[in-house]
Parts: sequence; C-alpha cells; structure tokens
Amino acid sequence: QVQFVESGGGFVQPGGSLRLSCAASGFTFSMYSMNWYRQAPRKEREWVATITSGGRITTYADSVKGRFTISRDDAKNTVNLQMNSLNPEDTAKYYCGAFGSWGQGTQVTVSA
Repeated sequence: QVQFVESGGGFVQPGGSLRLSCAASGFTFSMYSMNWYRQAPRKEREWVATITSGGRITTYADSVKGRFTISRDDAKNTVNLQMNSLNPEDTAKYYCGAFGSWGQGTQVTVSA
C-alpha cells in the first residue's frame, strides 16, 4: 500500500539548518508531484513546497521561499527538504505526501 515515511526532524537553534527526507513506496513515485506540508500547534496544515514529476518545476510558500529547497531522487523514491535560516515560526510537524495521502510526519523545533 501507499506509504510515506518522513525523517530528519529535530531541535535546532534559530539560523540553523535541517534536511528532511521522505521515503515513498507503494506507487510509481517518478510519475507524481510530491509535496511537503507542515502543521504547527493549534494551526491548520500549511503547504510548504511542491516538486513536479521529473523535478523540472519547484514551487514554495512565500514564508519559506529562498530558505527551503525541495528535491527528489527518483532512483531512491525519496523527496527531500533542505531547510536553511530556520526561525521559530518554522516550528511544526512536517509531512510529505501526494494525491491526498501523507506520512506520520517529523517534528521540527526551532528555539534558542
């Protein structure tokens, strides 16, 4: 069945970096756009970034543009999110997914 497993979250100080990874299985990964979302406590889930099939086009929420980079490795069925210049507003649980399905998420906490 379709499965997404996120990893790479953790605790980081403001200005720091983290790299999230998501391993996907159960479908033809290379054919689908992949997305990252995040959800902070007491807030709705927020779209973060998308990468199209083949990786030709990437799009980002204004709140992360210039700081986050989404990439994919179709040989490994993985999608990554490189996050730089993190700030406390980036604290959230981060999820990857496609076609309405998501993983369990990985927690990112940015704090001094």
